[in-house]
Amino acid sequence: MHTWMNSQTSLKIYIALPVMAEYEYLPAVLECLEKQSFRNFELVVCVNQPEEYSTIPDKIHIYKDNQRCLNLLNSSSLSFDIEIIDKSSLGMGWKGKQQGVGFARKTAMDFIAQKAKNDDIILSLDADTIFGRDYLEVIAQTFYDYPFISALSIPYYHPLTQNEITNRCILRYEIYMRVYALNMLFIHNPYAFTAMGSSMALKTGTYRKIGGITPHQAGEDFYFLQKLRKHGSVLTWCPTIVFPASRFSDRVIFGTGPAMIRGKEGHWEAYPIFYYSLFDRVRITFEAFPKLYFENIVTPMDAFLKDIFRTSDIWGPLRKNSRNEKSFVKACMQKIDALRIFQFLKRYQPDVKKSDEICLKEFLMHYFPDNHPPINENLDTCDINALQKIRNFLAMKEYSYRQHYPLLQ
Repeated sequence: MHTWMNSQTSLKIYIALPVMAEYEYLPAVLECLEKQSFRNFELVVCVNQPEEYSTIPDKIHIYKDNQRCLNLLNSSSLSFDIEIIDKSSLGMGWKGKQQGVGFARKTAMDFIAQKAKNDDIILSLDADTIFGRDYLEVIAQTFYDYPFISALSIPYYHPLTQNEITNRCILRYEIYMRVYALNMLFIHNPYAFTAMGSSMALKTGTYRKIGGITPHQAGEDFYFLQKLRKHGSVLTWCPTIVFPASRFSDRVIFGTGPAMIRGKEGHWEAYPIFYYSLFDRVRITFEAFPKLYFENIVTPMDAFLKDIFRTSDIWGPLRKNSRNEKSFVKACMQKIDALRIFQFLKRYQPDVKKSDEICLKEFLMHYFPDNHPPINENLDTCDINALQKIRNFLAMKEYSYRQHYPLLQ
């Protein structure tokens, strides 16, 4: 660490923590915070659920769990400040469409933005997540070292459990995520990051400039990081790791928990191992942006873009509204964003007509021909240790490439 930790710095980290029925996990995250070497932080917790959950028979357990969470938070003797936003008690729950983890995260972040200084840091955390004692210190140090970044996407790793089915599902899902991330890193795409609500950080001033987080009921972390990347740089590396829990959950419509539930039932089609050559089409399209400022040329994404935007003239309006080539390239990057790339991959993956096992094997053989774990069996039935070796290999490679990935400003 640099000597800044010894100076009279006033930097403060505010932690935004949405909580819904997390009494099983909440003590562990509070213990992690209590042990932090960096002490200038405050926890802002939004304990939440829809108001009607307090009376619906099959949902009242969530309301009761939240009351236990509130009692725990109110009676704690922890050494750090906690601000509790109660969106759970009778008469205080969400009403109407304003509900879900997206609104809870936004409520906590908006509260922070009203009191924090521009250079203070907002850290997004989930209640089922643990981390080392230097977690906050490393995050503070990273923003000190890279003062120009818009946000930080922190490396992650899902710990295994005592349940083989749970382990198989989280390993399978994480393999899907890491193959996607590595492919995006290999093509040097500006959206080469993994969006997880438990591993995002940004400066409060940036949060204000971009108008805050948009409260989607699910995937708010994905859209938020995309929004941050359009504003500036997203750093994808710092020397610490966050450990989200591996568990089945149906509280959001997509993400890790729902993916594991579908995977448990054998339905991985929504989370395919994307074939590596599809990313080359994305790369070629992005590399064409400078030339497209001067003339129309064919790109591998043309048919998709014309269909998704319902126009045959994708580039003309961007040229018209751009002052120069640089601003045009930026406009292209903002239009063909992480969502459009993901939609492109999903649309054309079926045309590959290769199994997930073959896609994974050919990806490993293409990028790591001399050093990769064997892929000889069905991912759903192979030995759990084989899945673990694949996940660990991909995680190690992703950490390495994140660390050396060029930071685009």
